[in-house]
Amino acid sequence: MRIVIQRVRSASVTSEGRPAGAIGPGLLLYIGVAAGDGETDVKRAADKIPALRIFPDAEGKMNRSLLDVGGEILAVSQFTLLGDCAHGRRPGFSGAEAPDRAEALYLSLVDTWKQRGVPVATGVFRTDMDVSSVNWGPVTFLYETR
Repeated sequence: MRIVIQRVRSASVTSEGRPAGAIGPGLLLYIGVAAGDGETDVKRAADKIPALRIFPDAEGKMNRSLLDVGGEILAVSQFTLLGDCAHGRRPGFSGAEAPDRAEALYLSLVDTWKQRGVPVATGVFRTDMDVSSVNWGPVTFLYETR
């Protein structure tokens, strides 16, 4: 999995013109499922991301996690994160998992967080979405499970 992690003050997503999900302070995640990803990748991401110490403490240092601050997650699927722009002018997507398998793994990740009590909102898989956010910092990381 390739995941863009953005610390946000707020974020929302609409799918095909309809509200789909919104959060207050927390993490906006763009999630790309790579070919060959599996439940091991889901577990790694599920464990790592809420525990990342990327929120400020009382001294303004990044010492607190999403769990520490009671933040929320907005999880948006984005297969284009697996796009390869190295050759030609049109990206190739052979590195992305097949849609049905990718959706199952994306939903498994979301469900894992929800089962652990992390508030999670989502976009809608395989639809045209508009995402709005107020990036806090800005703080943005790229995380890969492999």
